[in-house]
This record gives sequence, structure tokens and C-alpha cells, in this order.
Amino acid sequence: MNLANLGLSGMLAAQNRLQTTGHNINNADTEGYNRQTVLTQTAGSVNHGAGFIGRGVQAVTIQRAYDSFLSRQLIEARSQGEGLKAYSGQISQVDNLFSDRTVGVSPAIQKFFDGWQAVATEPADPAARQELIGRADSLVSQLNDANRFLDEQRENINTQINTVVKQINSYAERIQDLNQQIRVARASGNQHEPNDLLDQRDQLFAELNELVDVRGSEQDGNLNLILGSGQVLLGASNVYPLATQPAADDPRKLAVSYTLPAAAGHAPTTVEVEEHRITGGRLGGLLQYRREALDPAQNELGRVAIGIGRAINDVHGQGEDLNNNTGEDFFNMGGPRVIPHGGNDANSPNLDVRFQSIDGLSGQDYRIEVDEANNQFLVTRLPDNVQLGPLAPNQTHTLEGLEITLPDVTDVEDGDSWLIQPTRGAAGEISLAISDPAKIAAADPGTGSANGENALRLAALQSEKTLGGGAMSFNEAYSQLVNRVGVLTQQNSTALKAQESLIQQNYAAQQAVSGVNLDEEYVYLDRYQEQFRAASRLIDVSSTLFDTVLGLRA
Repeated sequence: MNLANLGLSGMLAAQNRLQTTGHNINNADTEGYNRQTVLTQTAGSVNHGAGFIGRGVQAVTIQRAYDSFLSRQLIEARSQGEGLKAYSGQISQVDNLFSDRTVGVSPAIQKFFDGWQAVATEPADPAARQELIGRADSLVSQLNDANRFLDEQRENINTQINTVVKQINSYAERIQDLNQQIRVARASGNQHEPNDLLDQRDQLFAELNELVDVRGSEQDGNLNLILGSGQVLLGASNVYPLATQPAADDPRKLAVSYTLPAAAGHAPTTVEVEEHRITGGRLGGLLQYRREALDPAQNELGRVAIGIGRAINDVHGQGEDLNNNTGEDFFNMGGPRVIPHGGNDANSPNLDVRFQSIDGLSGQDYRIEVDEANNQFLVTRLPDNVQLGPLAPNQTHTLEGLEITLPDVTDVEDGDSWLIQPTRGAAGEISLAISDPAKIAAADPGTGSANGENALRLAALQSEKTLGGGAMSFNEAYSQLVNRVGVLTQQNSTALKAQESLIQQNYAAQQAVSGVNLDEEYVYLDRYQEQFRAASRLIDVSSTLFDTVLGLRA
């Protein structure tokens, strides 16, 4: 091999290195870009008798600095971080709502019972009675407003879930398109990797995991996507899109679903994804918040409202107003919510559920299912999934502050179920039943308008252990709600800070391998430029030697 060819091989190798270095520099700030390197090897040698003389250098391929383990670590850390951020964005609002001790439900409860104390002191005073009506109305407004805020947040979460699911489907489509491009680039016996396409696909996969935790597996050049629930989102060349729909057990919340392919002669089947199996990313964070914080908070707020309303009504009904009439209900109250499952038989009756005692209310929900084979109904407390034992049909049962009347098993279908929400939304249903101060039953029956004994008993309800099996007063029950939200907020904040630190560590580790160091690339530019010059000098020397040989012949 002559010097000209040696120089040419060196120039081509240096040129590839210069171009790759320039590509690295240009993409130093491109998200998801992995530094590329030209891999070279000797072009071999030829035996010239005196030994093997080299034939120069040749570029083998362009390799990206990619570590799948470090990349996956970073993706998982960011996915969990996005979930914590989504959770934080919601619970911080509820924490601000409940933690303010100057306005809101807590001071309204205090002022309401102070109003009863004032009426007990001056039972016939019109001003004290009117003040009590005003304070009762303020308490109702505060409970209604707090519940309305939680309802609005629930609707906002539904909107976000719908938006995120659409984004997930869009990412699956874009990854599928890149799968196709990568397959084409690898076709026709091409042994080189399309590094930039692989980087783009990996970046889309990373961004998808910021929406929801997804596992990826490569097969025949395709990146397949599988949710934590086991549902395939992208397999081979097919995208299996997710959808949203009202949950079968509670239409007020939006559930994530997918469609099973239709069998011959049958319509496609829509299946809900189990909520607790969707983790990571914004979607996982929103669902976890709704399940872990929003539902219990609204249940607890409703329990406080029911406790106050029913306790006041019971004692108020024992007194006598200024017109010598027995006290009417002071508050209007709703009853427990009973929601038939969307898959129930259309002819199945609904359950009759009523409040039995406020001290027994747990602040949790219940699912009742038909077990036709054993002629019974199964009861599960939610969300802790505690089995409360089977209930016999055609009977009225007392269960944690509720009276539940069950139908005969023959009147329902096996597998039918109902969701009971005893206190959910109760804070939004409470209202003031009386507006006339004269109807306040402050006196004991037959004692006259100057008697305030019943008002005194009503005022004393503030400190009585009325809720939680006789363990909590109204203020203590509300404080428990505030503390629970505060603890969850603090736990989330601590976890988010720790996760952000972990993300930084994982990012630093990943960038140490895959990131572009501009200072290093500048050094390479000078180095490869010198290699190019040296190789070109070989061609110049070859030309000079050739001219010398020609001159000898002359």
C-alpha cells in the first residue's frame, strides 16, 4: 500500500472523528442525546518479505456512550419524582384549606357552640337567638364550601387523568413510528446502529415514564411498552391505546381502561385497569392522591358534618321553642350514598342503608357483593379491604353506625355489588332547617321562655365524645382530619426532596458516561485536526517521492 493510500485512510478516519466531535458539540444541550465516538481499527498489513507493513486505519462504526442500567435508573427516579410532584400539587391545596385556624370550619364550629352558650345564658334574648342563627348559617357555609372545594378538585383530577391518558397514547404512537424508522435503518444487512434514532426513542420512552411507569423491552428492533398492570401499550407494530370512562363502582371518578380485541361474533370488551396497579408518573401520583388523601379527607369532613347535624337535631328535638312547640330539626341532612355497580343486573334492587348511630361511623366506605352460592352477602371495608363477615339476606343488619337492609339473594344476580359511601359529600348536603329565631328550642318542655337548660345541653355537645366510638369530640375529629392531611403533606414533601436528590445523583452518574463534555470535545477537535494534517502530509510526501522517481527516469 502506497503512502497516498495510507494518508487517505488517515484523513478519512480523522474526518469522521471531526464530524462526530462536531455532532457532539452541537447536541451538548439536546435532551436525551448520548455522546458518540468513532470506533477505529487497523486496516491490516501486507507481508513485504521484510515483515508486515501496515495499510493504515479504517473506521468501524459510530458508537453511542449508552448504559442501559444507568439510563433505567434515571428514568425510574424521574417517574417517581413526577408522581410525587403531582401528589404534592394537589395535597398542598387541601392542606392550605384545612390548616388555616383563623377562618374555615374549625373556628366556625367554635363560634357555633359559643352561640348556643349565649342562648343558654339569655334564652329569651332575640339578639342572642339571631346571632346563633347567623353562626349556624356560617358553619353550614364553611362545610359546604370545603366540600365544594374537594368536589372541584375531584373534577380537576378527572380532567387531568383524561389529558394524561391522551398524552400516553400519543407517546405510544410516536415510539411506534420510531420503531419503524429504526427497523428500516437496520435493514439490508446494515450492521451499524442508527444512534440518533435510538436516542430519540429512548428520550420519548423517558418522557412517557414521566406520565406513568412503563416497562420497555426490545424485540426484533421494536421497543414494546407494558404498563405495571401488565397491560400491553405497544406490542410489535400495534398500539393498544388507553381510554378513560366513569368507574363502574363510582361514576363520579374517572377510571383508566383498555379494550380487549373482539372474538369472532362478539363485540370488543372494555376493561378497567385496577387503580392501585397504575404507579409512577403524573397519572400514578394523581390516582394515589385521590385514593390515599382526597377520598378519606372528604369522608372525614362528611363525618364531622353528620356528627354535628344529627347530634344537634337529636337534642334540639328534646327541647321547646318560644311558641311552646317541640323543637324541630335544626339541620337538614342527607343519607348514606348507595351506588350500584355499573355491571349489576338491571332488575336488581338497590340496598336500603340508613344511619344508625353517629359514634359508630368509621369514615370509610363499604362494598357489598352477592355470594349466591352460599346464600349470603360479602362486606369489604374500603380502602383497607378488611372483610367484615358475611351478612344474611332478607334481614336488617347493624354495621359500624349503619342499618343495612338486604334483599333476598334470589332477587339479585350473583356477582352484583354496591358501593356504600356513608359520609362522602355529607358536608355539601347539610343545610340550616330553621331561620326563625323563635323556633330555637332552648328550654326544657313546660318550663317557659326563661329556661335555657336544653340550650345548655346543646352547648355541651361541643366537648362530648360523640364520634369515633365515643373517643372524639367534633373539634377532635376535625383536628384529626387536619393532622392527617398535614402528615401526608409533610411525608410527600420529605419524599419529594429525597427523590429530587436521587434524581440529581442518577443524572450525574448517567451524564458521566453519556453526557457531552465540551472541554473534552474541544481537545479532541485540536487532536483530530492535527491527525488530519499529518495524514494529508503523507499524501504530500507521496507526491514528492513520486515526482522524484519520475525525475530519475528523465
